[in-house]
Amino acid sequence: MAQRRAARKTDELQAGPLEAEAAEAPAPRLDERDNGSAMLRALDLLSEVARSETALSVPDLCARLPLPKPTVHRLCQKLEAENYLMREPDGRRFAIGPRFLRMGFDMLRNTVSSERRSILEALVEVAGETCNFVTRAGSQAIYLDRVEASWPLRMHLEVGSRVPMHCTASGKLFLATMRPSQRRRIIETLHLKAHTPNTLTSVPALEAELERITAEGYSMDAQEFLEGLVAIAVPVKDARGGVVAAVACHGPLPRFTLDKALTLVPHLKDAARKLGRTLPE
Repeated sequence: MAQRRAARKTDELQAGPLEAEAAEAPAPRLDERDNGSAMLRALDLLSEVARSETALSVPDLCARLPLPKPTVHRLCQKLEAENYLMREPDGRRFAIGPRFLRMGFDMLRNTVSSERRSILEALVEVAGETCNFVTRAGSQAIYLDRVEASWPLRMHLEVGSRVPMHCTASGKLFLATMRPSQRRRIIETLHLKAHTPNTLTSVPALEAELERITAEGYSMDAQEFLEGLVAIAVPVKDARGGVVAAVACHGPLPRFTLDKALTLVPHLKDAARKLGRTLPE
């Protein structure tokens, strides 16, 4: 025993400073390693839910992740409690929650913003009206970026402003591009408030409008949100073809009519393709 202690002491004296520090450094605590692993597992789980086109159950996630069922169940409960996940009405499947959505929108808003703004500025030059880059947050549409026209008379909405989905061009576009089951769930949560005499306040009327939007590939707001305001929007798709945002243009009557808005559809679609290329893959 005494010989082994002496040999170890000799080795420590012969080792360089880095080796000596490594020998003296305490091993990582078990809870530190577990916390790090739990964080990575949670991120992997969130990535799978975000990537999926449908909400996922615990068995679905177990099939996609190399994790045991109790671990997946525990992670889902924790992420749901922190609003990173939300449970579907059936109580079995999980979708992205508002807190994780907020993170995604913040990242999208701050990613390649100069390129996105240049695209919107070029569109404003053609349209002569304010143009917006919009996405969805729950049951509302949210403005991520906008370029104002130079007219003295215009509607001003700050970046981050939220507007209803049932009576705005971008909002109706998002509803129209959803899966039927998802659309039904969202519409059930909407209060179809009449903002103007033109607002669609019945589910059948709104559904008929959404079918038209699906067929034509663009959405219009014919003074449905604000009297005297006309808007038009087209979808912005990511690399996988999913609709993740919209590019919209709006202006006041009589300067910006429905007929004039329709002439902008090719320009809006061209801007949408360019905006889609700025999105993270």
